[in-house]
Amino acid sequence: MFSIKRLTGLEILDSRGRPTVQATCALASGAVGTASVPSGASTGAAEALELRDGDPQRYRGLGCRRAVGHINGELNRALAGQSFEQQSQLDQAMLDLDGTANKSRLGANAILAVSLAFARACAAERGVPLYQYWAGLLDQPLQTLPRPTINLFSGGKHAGGQTTIQDVLIVPTSAHTIDEALAMTFAVYQAAAELSYHKYGMRALTADEGGLAPPFASAEAMLADAVEAIRNAGFEPGQEVALAVDVAASHFYQAGRYHLGTEPLDSRGMIAQLLTWLERYPIVSLEDGLAEEDWAHWPELRAAVAGRALVLGDDLLCTNSTRIRRAIAVGAADALLLKVNQIGTLSEAAEACQLARSAGWRVTISARSGETEDNWLADLAVGWAGDQIKVGSITQSERLAKYNRLLAIEAETGLPLVNWP
Repeated sequence: MFSIKRLTGLEILDSRGRPTVQATCALASGAVGTASVPSGASTGAAEALELRDGDPQRYRGLGCRRAVGHINGELNRALAGQSFEQQSQLDQAMLDLDGTANKSRLGANAILAVSLAFARACAAERGVPLYQYWAGLLDQPLQTLPRPTINLFSGGKHAGGQTTIQDVLIVPTSAHTIDEALAMTFAVYQAAAELSYHKYGMRALTADEGGLAPPFASAEAMLADAVEAIRNAGFEPGQEVALAVDVAASHFYQAGRYHLGTEPLDSRGMIAQLLTWLERYPIVSLEDGLAEEDWAHWPELRAAVAGRALVLGDDLLCTNSTRIRRAIAVGAADALLLKVNQIGTLSEAAEACQLARSAGWRVTISARSGETEDNWLADLAVGWAGDQIKVGSITQSERLAKYNRLLAIEAETGLPLVNWP
C-alpha cells in the first residue's frame, strides 16, 4: 500500500513560455515524486479539459492557478492520509472526486500532474526505475526501446501555418541503437538547416517542437526538401532514413472539404493525395491523414494504405478508449498516438494502450508542443513498449531531456530498438 502524506502543486512555464502544472506527491514512507504535465497546441476536440484561469490580464487567460489550487486544496484534502494499493485506485478516486466526463471541474492538468507524481513516488518507494514501475502497470516485460520519429520540418499550428501540414519527421530505419538514431538525425538536421539557408535564405529558426520552418511553397516542397536533406547527409531515403508525416488534417478541414492547396478536396480526393505522397516519398507513417470526425472515410484510407504505412490516429482517437473501440470496430486505423494528457490519468492511458495492442495496432508514445524539462515520457515509452516515440526535434532542452533519458535507459538496460518498420 502506498500512503499519501501530502500533495502540493506549482504553476510553472512550458517550452512556449505558457503556464502549466507541476505536482509533488510525498508518501508516508518518505518517498517523494514530482512531475510536470505538458500542453498541446494541436488539440483534438475530444481531449480532456486543461483548466485555465481565463484572466486576460495574466498570461492572456492561460494561467493555471485554479488547477494548482485544486491540487493544494481539494485533492490534497481528499487524498492525504489515504492509502492505495494500485495506481488505478488513486486515479479512480480523482475521477470520482472530479465527477465530470472531461475532467473540467478539477482540470485534467491537475489530475494528471498528481497521477504522474504519485507514480514517481511509488517507484521511488519501491526502489525501481520509473520505466519498470510503468511496465508493471501493464504487467509486461521490458523487451525493446521505441524507435524515434524526429521532427525535421514543421508547419501548421506548430509553426505559424506557413504550410498546411503540421510536421515532416525522419525515422532512422537502419539504426540499431538510440545513440545511432540520434547521430543519424543530427546529420540530417544539419543538412536540412544548410538547405533551408541556401534555398530560402533562412537561419535555423525553429518551431514549437524544434523543427525547422522555412517558407515552403507547398506540402510537396516540404516533403521533397526532407528527402533532399536525407541524401545530402549521406543516407539513402527509404533504406536508411524514412519519413513520417503528421498531416493534422482537422486543422484545414472546413465544410466537408480539405483546404490543402489551391483547390479544396473532398475526402476521397484527400485520400488520393496521400496515396500520391506515398508513391513519391519514403513515408512509413501517416498521422491524422483525415479530419477527426470524418469517420466515414477513415476505413477507406486505412484500406488504401495498408501494408505501405501506418495509419496513425491522434485527433481521431485522443487516447480515448471509447473512440479507440469505435476505430477498431470500423477498421479506421492501425496505430495509436498515445498522449497521456489527452485523457488525463495514467490508468486511462494504460487502458487505451492495451486496447490498441489487443487489436494488433502499433503504439507511438508522444510528447506535446508545450513540454517541460521533465523526462518521464521516455520511461513511459520504454515501460509500455512503445513502437515509436515522438518527442520533437533534437534541439531545445525540453526535447533533449527525453532523448538523453532514453540514452541513459539504453546504457542501463542494453535493450534493442524495436524492429520497425
